[in-house]
Amino acid sequence: MIPELSRCDWAVKPLDVTYHDEEWGVSSLDPQHLFEMLILEGAQAGVSWSIVLARREGYRRAFDGFDPEKMAGYGDEKAAELLLDPGIIRNRAKIRAASQNARSWLALKSPAEFLWSFTGGKTLVHELRDLSEIPTVTPEAEAMSKALKKAGFSFVGPTICYAFMQAVGMVNDHLVTCHRYEPCRQLAVRG
Repeated sequence: MIPELSRCDWAVKPLDVTYHDEEWGVSSLDPQHLFEMLILEGAQAGVSWSIVLARREGYRRAFDGFDPEKMAGYGDEKAAELLLDPGIIRNRAKIRAASQNARSWLALKSPAEFLWSFTGGKTLVHELRDLSEIPTVTPEAEAMSKALKKAGFSFVGPTICYAFMQAVGMVNDHLVTCHRYEPCRQLAVRG
């Protein structure tokens, strides 16, 4: 009998487990992936990550593969269309924010470099033993939030920014007992 892998406690539902085991905490420098995750983390405001994950493919379809150039051009007609799309979270403010965030993204000189600057261009590797030790906000996330808001982004509060940092491997918040801790530590960006 194969023993069950040790995972972070939040990874329970099948989609959450797949995301946890394959993506969460893996360092990403890919601007396309970073943009997608920033939009999805903003969509999470007020709902669970499981709900966003279940609609991820719907978002990819509705938001033209998270193409920031296409999304930046969304107007009232596209927003009205998206409000009727059951494949995404139909929230007017979040839909408008996604389009505005695309315009703000395109205005950044080097989005990946900008975002990673808040961790000094490297992954912050934590050694956490219990879910209760994982912060929801850090000074780095607060600084990122402030800078993103100044650059015209919305739905980028400090909690959303920290969740984004965890998702894209800017921080490794896998518990040390998790089977993904060491692989993500090995994949960490060293600056």
